[in-house]
Amino acid sequence: MDLVKYSKSIFEDIKHIDENCNEYWEARELQKMLKYKEWRKFEGVINKAKESCIQSQNNVFDHFVQLDKMISIAKGARRKINDYKLSRYACYLIAQNGDSHIKEIALAQTYFAIQTRKQELLEKEISEEEKRIATREKTRKGNLTLNQTAKNSGVKNYDKFHNAGYRGLYNGESADDIAKRKGLRYREEILDNMGSEELADNLFRIIHTERKLKRDNISSEGDALDTHYEVGVRIRNTLKDLGATMPEDLPTPKISMKELDKK
Repeated sequence: MDLVKYSKSIFEDIKHIDENCNEYWEARELQKMLKYKEWRKFEGVINKAKESCIQSQNNVFDHFVQLDKMISIAKGARRKINDYKLSRYACYLIAQNGDSHIKEIALAQTYFAIQTRKQELLEKEISEEEKRIATREKTRKGNLTLNQTAKNSGVKNYDKFHNAGYRGLYNGESADDIAKRKGLRYREEILDNMGSEELADNLFRIIHTERKLKRDNISSEGDALDTHYEVGVRIRNTLKDLGATMPEDLPTPKISMKELDKK
């Protein structure tokens, strides 16, 4: 198998495109391609790749998004399994942490090294302001979807619902507490005054709260608030375990998103 055949016939064939036109790969499919028979061993490689991501000062949640899947097993029964939604960079890190004695992994390492370098050259042209604008737009769209799902789950008080998520992620801080800490004016939107990393933390909270509300068939406001808080706490604990900066410790940009839009 040569590199050209590998890149065109195998790796790119398992690429997915999400609703925002972003490319991604599923870890379970990548596992088979890299000839790992056991998920347990492959997940160990993924964990090493996550550490490499952190050491490279990249936001691990931008590249490794955990997924839950239901699969069919014997006699029509179904079982939940773990999976990951991976960026191209995440796939590269996984390959780099794999066993290079395996031919498929050696090919993957070469292929991803070339492709990731191309991507790095492109990303050097993207400023923090551009990342911030793009991530803020995703949080805006994510909150619209979350609000609709929350409504279907019995939520009537949206301020209380969103505060539950903030309290979980920000160690007890409400939206008002965050605004005061940032020195914002009355009713000024806190998401408009976050950098790209803090926005990414909140986007992760938004996405997984919306999914959990649906997955658990939440149908009361109290349960919806508890779910949002729980997701926030879990994300915070994951950030802590990974050695990441806590959201409340990230710097507030000098200019708000409204000022940035005008600029």
